[in-house]
Amino acid sequence: MNSDLRHLALGTQVVTRVALHSPNGEVSRPAGAVGRIVSVLGDLKHAYHVAFPDGSRSAFLRRDLEIARHHRNPEPPEPPDWTQWVQYRCIVGSRAFGLDTETSDTDRRGFYLPPADRHWSLWDLPEQLENDATQETYWEVQKFVSLALKANPNVLECLYTPLVETATPVAEDLLGMREAFLSTLVYQTYNGYVLSQFKRMQADLRNHGEVRWKHVMHLIRLLLSGISVLEQGEVMVHVGEHKPHLLAIRRGEVPWAEIDAWRLDLHARFDTALTRSRLPERPDYERVNAFLIRARRSMLEVQA
Repeated sequence: MNSDLRHLALGTQVVTRVALHSPNGEVSRPAGAVGRIVSVLGDLKHAYHVAFPDGSRSAFLRRDLEIARHHRNPEPPEPPDWTQWVQYRCIVGSRAFGLDTETSDTDRRGFYLPPADRHWSLWDLPEQLENDATQETYWEVQKFVSLALKANPNVLECLYTPLVETATPVAEDLLGMREAFLSTLVYQTYNGYVLSQFKRMQADLRNHGEVRWKHVMHLIRLLLSGISVLEQGEVMVHVGEHKPHLLAIRRGEVPWAEIDAWRLDLHARFDTALTRSRLPERPDYERVNAFLIRARRSMLEVQA
C-alpha cells in the first residue's frame, strides 16, 4: 500500500482503499474503485469528493485514497547496497597518470555484478553507482563492457591502469582478454573528442582570454594515449617522459601557440598511426559477449 499522503490536486485519478456501504450494510461500492478528485472539503479531516464513472460522488479521507498511477506501479522494495557486488575496483585519473599533486583526489572506478536473482528481478538494476563524496563510480558489468566496446577512454583506462585494488575471478577473466576491446575505433573516439574540445577552447580564448589549463593538459594526454593504442596495441595510462611538459601545461606555463603546435603534430601522428595500425576495425564483440554470459552464469548460485 502506497504511504504517499501528499495533497491531491483537482482532477487527480485515484483508487479507493475502503468500501462504501449502504444504510442496510450492503457494499455499495467496493474498495479498488477508480474515480477523480472533483473538490476538496475544507474541513479538519482533509477529505475529498471523488466522482465515479457512473456520475455518483462520495467523500473520502485522504488516507482512504491512493493515486491511481501509484496503485498501478507500486514502489520497489528498499534497494540493497549494490557495492557489495563490486567485482573490480581500480584507481584512475591523475594518480594513475602520474600527474597527481598534493590536492589531487583519488578516483576509483570499476564494475559490479549482482546475483542472477537481482538481475532477473522485476525491479531494474542501476546502470551506474556513484558516490561523489568518495569519488567512486561503478558500472553494471554490461554497461561497463558496452562502453569499452565503444572505445570510451575512461573505461579503457580502467582495464589498463596498474593501480588495481579489487579483482575477483570474474574481473581477472575480463582483464585477461582486455585486448578484445581495442580497435581503430579509438581514432574516432579520442581524436574526434580532442578536436571538438580544442575548437571550444579557442573560442574561449578569443571571447574570454582564458582556458582551463588542467583540461588542456588532459586533452594532450588523451592524444598521446590514443596514439599508443594504435601504435602499440595497449592503452598508455602513466604518461612517463611526458610528465614534466604536461604538468607545465597544467600550471599555465606553456604558451598557447606551443601547445597548439604540439596538438597539431599529435593529430598528424595519430593519422599516420591509423594507416599503419594492426588493430582490427572493430572490437571482438563475440569474445566479449561470451565473457558476459560466463560472468552472468557465475552468479547463478550467489545469494541475493
